[in-house]
Amino acid sequence: MNKHVKNVTPEAADLSRRSFLVGTAATGLVLGYAGVPGIGEALAAPSNFEPSVWYAIAPDGLVTVTCGKADMGQHIASTMAQIVAEELGAKWSDMRVNLASNDPKFNDPVLGAQITGGSWSTMMNFDAMSRAGAAGRMALTEGAAAAMGVPASELAVRDSMIVHAKSKKQMSFADVVKSGKATKTFTPDELKAIKLKTPDQYTMIGVSVPQLDIPSKTNGTAKYGIDVMLPGMAYGAVVTPPVRFGATVKSVDDSAAKKVPGFIKAVTLDDKTQTTSGWVVAVASTYANAKKAAQALKIAYDAGPNAKVSSQSLLDEAKRLQKLEDSGQFFVKDGDPAAAFGSAAKVVEAEYTTSINIHAPMEPMNATAEFKGDILHVYSGNQFATRSGAIAAGAAGIDPKFVVMHQMWLGGGFGRRLDADMMIPAVQAAKAVGKPVKVIYTRENDMTMDFSRPLTYQKVKAGVDGDGKLVALSHDVVSAWPTARWGIPDFLTPSVDKKGPLDSFTVNGADFFYTVPNHYVRAIKNELAHNATPSGQLRSVAPGWTFWAVESMIDEIAAATNQDPAQFRIALLDGKGKNDGGAQRLRNTLLAAMGLSGYGTRQLPKGEGMGVACVSSQERATASWTACVAHVAVAPSGEVTVKKLTVATDVGTQVHPDNIRAQVEGAALWGLSLAMYEKATLKDGGIEQTNFDSYTPLRMSQMPEVAVAVIANGEKATGVGEPAVTVVAPAIGNAIFNASGARIRALPITAEAVKGAMKA
Repeated sequence: MNKHVKNVTPEAADLSRRSFLVGTAATGLVLGYAGVPGIGEALAAPSNFEPSVWYAIAPDGLVTVTCGKADMGQHIASTMAQIVAEELGAKWSDMRVNLASNDPKFNDPVLGAQITGGSWSTMMNFDAMSRAGAAGRMALTEGAAAAMGVPASELAVRDSMIVHAKSKKQMSFADVVKSGKATKTFTPDELKAIKLKTPDQYTMIGVSVPQLDIPSKTNGTAKYGIDVMLPGMAYGAVVTPPVRFGATVKSVDDSAAKKVPGFIKAVTLDDKTQTTSGWVVAVASTYANAKKAAQALKIAYDAGPNAKVSSQSLLDEAKRLQKLEDSGQFFVKDGDPAAAFGSAAKVVEAEYTTSINIHAPMEPMNATAEFKGDILHVYSGNQFATRSGAIAAGAAGIDPKFVVMHQMWLGGGFGRRLDADMMIPAVQAAKAVGKPVKVIYTRENDMTMDFSRPLTYQKVKAGVDGDGKLVALSHDVVSAWPTARWGIPDFLTPSVDKKGPLDSFTVNGADFFYTVPNHYVRAIKNELAHNATPSGQLRSVAPGWTFWAVESMIDEIAAATNQDPAQFRIALLDGKGKNDGGAQRLRNTLLAAMGLSGYGTRQLPKGEGMGVACVSSQERATASWTACVAHVAVAPSGEVTVKKLTVATDVGTQVHPDNIRAQVEGAALWGLSLAMYEKATLKDGGIEQTNFDSYTPLRMSQMPEVAVAVIANGEKATGVGEPAVTVVAPAIGNAIFNASGARIRALPITAEAVKGAMKA
């Protein structure tokens, strides 16, 4: 258990390795954190009523919710406001949102670090934000009762009004705040004891209210990192080395750069955090001139130890490591697969691979840094404010408590902004030139220096008995370890074989909800890939590759034993033992997707097929239940057309129905893009793809029909941002097999691979 986590519910305790505080940023020193430019009202007015650190009610009755999560277009700030408004009893038109800084007060002991990922935001915040809203309602009610001279028990709250039906007296939230009568506070135990509404009592949850961030994003008043302007600001353009990581700068000739108007200085980064290596930033009075100066610099490099590494060498090393019996650590170790294979009626083996994938959000990486005396201010949109503050401090060589992070709106994140590399050139350039510096990456910088989804290699072996029942499965996963790179012990998981911690964010999903009595999962760190391609978390994280292997293998077993793959899954989802509850919910999503798609109910034309997959992304403790039926057409040339994706997802409690559907649709299309179109390659230590002409995500012309079924059953809210990403690729692969007989085991799926497999 994390020593920083106290008074944690059993559900939150399961998440304790992610609920941590970084460095001395949690010491409680408050530095007068500046308000974030953008929408929302300032929270510092002394006349505000602040029943929680997460929201305040102003004397005019406006309720401003501070969101501790990064908002990158998924409207999580509005979701937090909607949860608060439900229990508070506020009118939606009175709600506003603001984005949290890294003020230590926002490091909540239950909610933990300010990190946005894993589809955790709603599921991890729903209860706490509900209790915060309920506490505010109770405090306002008591204040109104005192002001009106009536019992609090006789008051009703709705639409920002507190009404006493008997006397017809009423007070608005604004009236109560101005009266100063709302003074009740709550201890953690009292908050836990509050009886929240049941789903049948909701009036706000489950309603597709207008998203609060849309007006400011459409009229231009919402500020993204790239919009930041500070008095006297200079601009920085980075020059990155020809290899992804490991290079050092031998010399910099800036004689040509000095001829560029407004050129100030070339700063060679000295990054003690080891986030970057071999970078130089050219600083000038305008961004255009900074880019010109950067292009004019003549830099000599020592390319370092990774200068000859390629995608093929990463894959070769992965295969070598997998063959070593003592490599890696065990994530799952149930029963005895080796013995079961020995007595199995049939054994099926396969290798599955995924390529390097790049985030490429539309807003390129950027950050603005300014030193004000001893205090460093950093303006940027990031998904991990807790860690990013520590990275910025490390780049500046100061204590993290002297760093103020100004959170901005994000023009896309998808896991890329969990890393803080963009802050390092801004911080060190600002320190070197003595003025604020804004650094903006080019698209080429963004792609070649991305903290990418790692190249992965997986070996899966399965055994079935004489009745066609799956009795054993071993699964080896070899990749770089993105989370281990962060150097945060609480994010690692003890291995079940006691060999030390492992990066569970490389194997989550392999511990599925199918009942298999003999089951091993081994996580193997590819040190070469880890060093040459420092990897990060890309939307869907490990389940993006583990379920590619698992759900493809399930179909391969079904085919080898002449069983319908959907019915084979249903039989495995029996809910026995540790799979109780989860398996049933997953089975229901599979049945829903099958029903909506018409799977198995009609004869498809020659060359067409449907394939199924079902997943429990992200982790067992924070699972979201999602199934997909993909309908494809395969031409004799091997060209694949995805005609339709049918996705069913169990969200438990749905806060905003339209937003859920939008996220599921977007996730499904992202999964399609990864499955069919996206691939980055490493050559001579560097990423070869530099822009969207060579790295080619899904285009509008390639869009299939997408149908979504949302199951809202009143259970605890789950996440929806990522699960549909993970289920699409295996569903497409399985559909291709049913359409053409071609079994595909590598992502992305190419026409050449399909045609070759058809011939085989």
